[in-house]
Amino acid sequence: MRTPTTILLLSSLGRIALSATVKRAEPDRSNVVTVSKITDPAQQCAPYWYPPSDNYSNKFPPTWTVASIVSGDTVAQNKWNSIKAKIPAIAPKGVNGDFSSVNYDYGSDPDCWWTATQCVTSKRSGIPPDVAKIPEPLSAGYGFDDGPNCSHNALYDFLNQNNQKATVFYIGSNVINWPLQAQRALYDGHEICAHSWSHNAMTSLTSEQAFAEIWYTVRPVQAIKSVVGVTPTCWRPPYGDTDDRIRAIVNALGLTTVLWQYDSFDWMGGAQVDTNYGDFLTKARSGEFNRVGTIFLQHENNEFGMSKIMQYYSDMKSVLKLVPVGVAMNKTRPYVETNIEFPTYNEYMSGTTMKPLPASALSFLGVPSSTASSTSATASTSKASTTTTATSGASVTGTGTSTSNASSSSASGTKTGSGASTPTSSNTVTFPVLPANATKAQIQAYVQGMKTMFDSLLASLNGLTRRAAEWMV
Repeated sequence: MRTPTTILLLSSLGRIALSATVKRAEPDRSNVVTVSKITDPAQQCAPYWYPPSDNYSNKFPPTWTVASIVSGDTVAQNKWNSIKAKIPAIAPKGVNGDFSSVNYDYGSDPDCWWTATQCVTSKRSGIPPDVAKIPEPLSAGYGFDDGPNCSHNALYDFLNQNNQKATVFYIGSNVINWPLQAQRALYDGHEICAHSWSHNAMTSLTSEQAFAEIWYTVRPVQAIKSVVGVTPTCWRPPYGDTDDRIRAIVNALGLTTVLWQYDSFDWMGGAQVDTNYGDFLTKARSGEFNRVGTIFLQHENNEFGMSKIMQYYSDMKSVLKLVPVGVAMNKTRPYVETNIEFPTYNEYMSGTTMKPLPASALSFLGVPSSTASSTSATASTSKASTTTTATSGASVTGTGTSTSNASSSSASGTKTGSGASTPTSSNTVTFPVLPANATKAQIQAYVQGMKTMFDSLLASLNGLTRRAAEWMV
C-alpha cells in the first residue's frame, strides 16, 4: 500500500519528470529550417501543431485508414463523377493485399497487373507506360519510399553533405502528421512524388477508394499541396501494386506511375538486405546498365532502412550516376506549379543539382529570403536515428498535439502558436488543449500524441525513481 509520503514523493518526481520531458521537447519549430536542425530523434518525432494541415483537417479522410471521398467534398465528388465512366470494369483483386484467392490468367495477363507479372505497358489505349527504368546509361533513379519519416534529418543531412538529390515518395498520412519534415524535401531540392494516402494495396480497393487515396494526397488543397505548396505529377503505388484500372485513374489525375527494377527489401531488415545491395552492385559493375539506366527501391520508413541508404551510398555512387527520377527524364517542371524548376540531366551531372527556389515558395514555407540558401536547408551533422519510426497507425502522429510552445508557420508564412504553453516553473506545465470543434482525425491524433508523451514521462519517472533510490542507499 502506498503511504501519503510515497504518493507525495511520486507526485514530486512526476512533476520534475514532466517538466524535464517538456523542456527537452522545446526545440524551435518556427519553420522548415529550424526543424531541420533538430538532431535528437525523440525531439524530431515529438508531436506538434501545424496550422495549415490542422486547418484543413476536416477536408481529409482520417489518417492511416483507406481513403474515401469526404462527405460534402463536392470538388472531389465532381471530379470522380467526371472520370469514373472512363475506368475499365476490372474487379478489385484480393483483400487488403492478400491475393491468394485471386483467380487470374497469369499467362495472358489481361489487366497488366504488375504484382503478378511486372507488366509496365498498359493493354488499354491512351494510358502511358509506367516508368521502371531511366534512359540515361550508367545511371540510377535514386530515391526513397514511405516518407516523410519524422526522424529523417540525419539522412537528409547526409544527402546535403554529398550534394545528392533524390525522388521521395511521400504518403499522405505522413505528410499530414509530419508537415515540416515534408517541407524539407522541397527546401532541400528533392523531387516529391505521391505514395497514396494510407499505403494499402491499390488493386484491392474499389475504384472510388483508389481515386480518394490519390486525390487526397496530391490534388489542390490536399495533403502535399496544402503542406508543401506543390502538386506532384508523379506517384508510386504501394508495393508496386497497380493494374490498368488503377493506371486509368491516375492518368485521369495527370500522374505518371514510377515503379522500379531492383528492390533492396530494406523494410524487411536482416542480413538479406546487405545481400540485395551487393547483388545490385555486382550487376552494375558487370555492365548491366551500360546502355540503359535503372531504378532501385529504398525506404526511409525506419532507422534500419535509412542507415543502409547511407551505408551503401558511396558504393552505389562509385558505379552509377545517382539522380532523381525526374532529372533522369529531363523533367524540369516536376510540379503542376510552374514556378519551381529542376535541372536537366546534363546540368545535374555538371554540378547544378538544384535551382534556387522562388520567393513565393520560400514565403509559403515561412522562410525569410534572407536566410534561405539556393543549395538547401543545412542541418547539424548527426548520426542516423536509433529509434525506429513506423509508417503505420501505431506511429507517433504529429498533428493534433504538441509538447512545446514552438510556433509553426502557416501557409502564408504567418507564425501561429501551438496548443501548449511554456512551463512557468520547474513544477508547472500546461497540457495541449483540444479544440472544442475538433475533428475525428484531430481527436485520434491528440490521443495518440498524449499517449506518446505520457509513455515518455513514465520512462523519465522510472529513471528518476531509480536515481532517487540510489541516493537513499
